[in-house]
Amino acid sequence: MAPAGRLLALLARPQSPSRAGAMAQPSCFALELPGGGLAHFAVGPAGTEGPAAPPDPRAAALLGPPGRSYALCVPVAPGRDCAARVRAARLLQRLFLQLRRGPLGRCQLRRLLRYGPGGGAGGLQRGVLLRDPDDSPDTRRALLALLDSCLEAPRPSLGEFVGDESHQLWQRPWELRGGREWRQVDPERVVPAPEPALHPVVPDLPSSGVFPHREAARAVLEACTPFMPEARAVLELVDQCPRQVLRGAFPVIVIEGLDATGKTTVTQAVADALQAALLKSPPACISQWRQAFDDEPAIIRRAFYSLGNYIVASEIAQASARSPVVVDRYWHSTAAYAIATEVSGAVQHLPPAHHPVYQWPKDLLRPDLVVLLTVSPEERLRRIRGRGLERTSEEEELEANSVFRQKVEVSYTRMESPGCHEVDASPSRERVLQAVLSLIRDRCPQLP
Repeated sequence: MAPAGRLLALLARPQSPSRAGAMAQPSCFALELPGGGLAHFAVGPAGTEGPAAPPDPRAAALLGPPGRSYALCVPVAPGRDCAARVRAARLLQRLFLQLRRGPLGRCQLRRLLRYGPGGGAGGLQRGVLLRDPDDSPDTRRALLALLDSCLEAPRPSLGEFVGDESHQLWQRPWELRGGREWRQVDPERVVPAPEPALHPVVPDLPSSGVFPHREAARAVLEACTPFMPEARAVLELVDQCPRQVLRGAFPVIVIEGLDATGKTTVTQAVADALQAALLKSPPACISQWRQAFDDEPAIIRRAFYSLGNYIVASEIAQASARSPVVVDRYWHSTAAYAIATEVSGAVQHLPPAHHPVYQWPKDLLRPDLVVLLTVSPEERLRRIRGRGLERTSEEEELEANSVFRQKVEVSYTRMESPGCHEVDASPSRERVLQAVLSLIRDRCPQLP
């Protein structure tokens, strides 16, 4: 029988009354592997009809002995409650920071997603697999103490992975009994799970990172106002912008590119050559709060940058009535970095080409042309070293993590309506400028 069939057969077995309600639906997991791969597995009820098929060997190597592993996941209330999403995201970020300290700091951490068997957004939980290579009892005690410190909802779930003499893998969940004592409950067998057609996080992207319209991003920052005065300040500026803006008679050109592709230099040179207004996203009026939002979880950062695009759109509408407009980054940057950050694993796990997540928001002013500057990874490293410029954590990850960089680059190339026109930025500045200007004049014949 195929692994998926064995999984269904196992999950269909009779369940003990005490756990039947909890196991009405299996829990599936996507575990990020070294090098950017993903391993999928599920936990099912303990059966009595003999051994189950083992999970993916790559997952088994990280879950089973030697050593001991723990799954720590943060639940989110069903529906589109932004306040609950924000609370869950901030709790997970706080847990990540605490897991890197004290007795837990020596453990290995890997991104973990928990999702329903259908692979949809419903029931999606973000979390971490913590592996203790020494199997120290101090690790379990520190984790339970960490759970005790989480006094407000949502409270994270904790499962401990163990192996038996027959080389079967089990997860033993921890539950709080009587509000006072943590105890392990009935074990759940670790079994194979088929890889879903789409990465489990993709259906959730419109609510967590690639916001399809202004109101979706606005709702996230509205949920942040009780603890972030900067969120209220940004919303006040956004609410001053018209909901629908029209571009003027002059063309709008966006220049995109990774850090160290020469984007800033080329953008300024193009603006000078075209006698164009030069704008930037995020705009100057909110850049003073950029660091505050960069320190927050991804869903909050994305809402900030998304709303910055709508403020820039209002500036574009005014400026394009008087002259051409050149914009240093816009929506494509916001979306590409969000997709690459949220979708764990390697390039092959990204949403496929033509997926709706790559489509330009219908309520955002659309440019005439998007130019994407590209250089080889080796050239980027050569340029970036020694520059000493302040960079965001994601820009630093571009340098350190080739898988993340590849996901950003591929996400850029899949954007549609409008797509990106790539220009090789490796030659001299003069040659790159001439190539960009030639492309602009070819695509924007209305230029004087």
